[in-house]
Amino acid sequence: MFQSNPAEPLPTAEQLPDSDGKPLDNELQVEVASLLSAILSLAWAARTDWFFGANLGLYYAPDEEPVVPDGFLSLGVQRHKGEYGRPSYVVWEEGALPVLVLEIVSRTYRGEYGSKLALYQQLEIPYYVIYNPMRRRQQSPFAAYRLVGGNYHRQETEPFWMQEVGLGLGRGEGTYKGWQREWLYWFDQDGRRLPTPEEQMEQERAKIAALEQRLRQLGEAPGGL
Repeated sequence: MFQSNPAEPLPTAEQLPDSDGKPLDNELQVEVASLLSAILSLAWAARTDWFFGANLGLYYAPDEEPVVPDGFLSLGVQRHKGEYGRPSYVVWEEGALPVLVLEIVSRTYRGEYGSKLALYQQLEIPYYVIYNPMRRRQQSPFAAYRLVGGNYHRQETEPFWMQEVGLGLGRGEGTYKGWQREWLYWFDQDGRRLPTPEEQMEQERAKIAALEQRLRQLGEAPGGL
């Protein structure tokens, strides 16, 4: 993290542009990050010390343009800020860099394997994941990096376990918003995929239906279930 000069006031999130002005070129970039955020909101509903940002300007130094990851996770920060949320993520206000950054390779190459990898390594972000759903640039569909001794080292396991996060990240087939395809999911330490909100709701419905059936077998009306 950069060192500030106390004599020079730093710009706030409200004073800084909220993005780099570059449009996304693929719907999948939005939905993959949206699903990961939704699953975390369910799994960590009782926690208020984390933030998952998607396509949000990440300011790491006051004299540098922001980088805009497709997704990133920060720990030890406020879950929500203010009535309208964060216009951008400003490191010197938050007091923490992301622990994980996600980039999704799309039709337009944006330096995921080059300049961005070098930047995130320089910032010493512990984990960097590149998801390449279109298998572009002759690269593998999933690449995970762990920072060791100041350098990124490619990890071969999937799901990719992140000790500091307490979760793994990997691919899996599923349906989100009616769209059936390969998605990124969070996994627990035993390699079990965390449920999506839709799956959690379906599980609850199945439990209620099973209980109602059991009550009928016992000759009791389900009542208000």
